[in-house]
This record gives sequence, structure tokens and C-alpha cells, in this order.
Amino acid sequence: MERSLRGLYVPLITPFTEEGDLAPGVLEALAHDVIDSGAAGLVALATTGEAATLTAAERHAVLDICARVCRQRGATLIAGAGSNDTAGTVAALRELATWPEVTAALTVVPYYTRPTQEGVIAHFARLAADSPVPLIVYNIPYRTGTSLSVQTLLRLAGTPGIAGVKHAVGGVDHDTVLLMASAPGDFAVLAGDDEFASPLLALGAAGAICASALVCTGAFADLIDAWHRGDAGRARDLTRRLAPLSAALFAEPNPAVIKGALHAQGRIPSPAVRLPLLPAHRDTVSAATSLLSQIDRTATRGVAVTIEAG
Repeated sequence: MERSLRGLYVPLITPFTEEGDLAPGVLEALAHDVIDSGAAGLVALATTGEAATLTAAERHAVLDICARVCRQRGATLIAGAGSNDTAGTVAALRELATWPEVTAALTVVPYYTRPTQEGVIAHFARLAADSPVPLIVYNIPYRTGTSLSVQTLLRLAGTPGIAGVKHAVGGVDHDTVLLMASAPGDFAVLAGDDEFASPLLALGAAGAICASALVCTGAFADLIDAWHRGDAGRARDLTRRLAPLSAALFAEPNPAVIKGALHAQGRIPSPAVRLPLLPAHRDTVSAATSLLSQIDRTATRGVAVTIEAG
């Protein structure tokens, strides 16, 4: 890879107008905003972006916008690609060659079919051999139904073409500790559970992919910087404020509450999500925005975004 995977990567929502259409100007403003606020890069077409509900034309538009911003800003662009079908994922990865700004592909462990550990390894070996960009394995057992052992993770870490893992196992378990102790230095472990980002960073994670960072990018960037600098006091202080916020933002299926909070901030024209998701309840959004208001504004480097729905 041309640049190492280190720091904060923010998965972008896909903003919609009140009529339910893609709001490209808003997406571009959000992309610039998170980079201005300290993010190392963007993640496009992830779960937070509701990629499964977008048309092919909308997905291409999202990548066009994010690629342009990252080219202008010299930022890293990670693109979500793939499903539980190996051949289909190969095709999706090959398509990413259309956007040379894409640095890596975030590719989920096959879900629903629940392959064996050897099946998972074979799946990613095939993808890595055919992909135009390095892969980040998305390890999220509560969504996929498959838990990867530390032995499997280390075998994936040694596979050419696999650059890292988004590790989102719902906590810091035995295998996570062993992974952090044993992973090769050129394999990036990125915290993928927003609430547990801090302990994983304390164990040496290279960075984090945090959807919660959309609403206060600077504070999450500061959290990662603090752990990397060895400033545990600063990191713990930020964790005490950011972990409850992340819990509140994920109180309903992602990205409903995040969209509600962004709308409350005046940064997107509508909190709309697409079925089968529903907009977050007002009380849930209020709880999140209340916590957000308590975060010390001096801890963030946020820049106001002007809504432009065109």
C-alpha cells in the first residue's frame, strides 16, 4: 500500500434529501469536514452508508465523490465491497479499479452461509489474489454468524494482499489479546466497535474505523492520537465521554441514530434511512445529542458544514 493504515477512518453515511434522493453536495461537504477535523481517511459504501439499499448508479456516485475529495485532500479512501458470495465479491473488487484513489477494500467475512475457518481462509485468499487493492477483513461475528479464531486471523494476516482487519467482536476477548500480541507489524488491526476502540488502541491497534466519529470527528482523532503518543491520561478522559456517546448512537440499528444526530446538528437535510431500517425514535436521538453537547468542544477540531442538497 502507498500509505499505511493508521489513524481514524470515518465511515460516511449516505445523505438523502427529504424526497429520499441522494444528496451529493451534502456528502461531499461531510467528506471534507471529517478530513478537516483530523480523520486520516474515509470509508465509503460501508454499513453506515446503507450500501445494500443503494442503486448501482448511486454507489458509483458515492465513490466518484469520495474519490474526488480524497484526491484533492491526499486522504486515504477505503471502499466497502463484497458479500457472502466469493465470485460476486471478486467481481465487486475488480470494479474498484475504476477509482484509482481507492487504497483498500473493506470486505466482510461471509455471512449467513457460515463457512468453516478453512472456508473463510480460502475465500479471502481467492479475493486477495484477484483484487486490485489490498483487503481489510471485516470481522464482525454478531452480523456474520461466524467467529474467527486467532489462528485464522493470523493466517489471514500472513496472506499476501491482506493489509489488516476491522476487528469488531463486541469486546476485548482472549483471541483479541492474542491477536494484538502476535500480529505481524505490517498487519493493521483497526478497532471496529466504537465503544471498545479505546481498549483496543491501548493494546496497540493501528487505528479505528468509527461511525460515531461522524458527529465529533476531532474528539475521536484526538483519542487515537493520545493512545499513539502514550498519553493515557488524555485518552482515558476522552474515553469517559466518547464511549457513552457511541453506545447512544448505536442504541438503534446503524445509521439511524447517527443520521438523527447529524440532522439535529444541521449537517444533513433529512434523517431518512431506507427500508428495512426506520428513522430513529426522537428520544433516542435526544439522548445522543445530549451526550454530544456535553463533550468539551475544545477537544474537537470540527468545522461547520453548510447543507447543500444539490
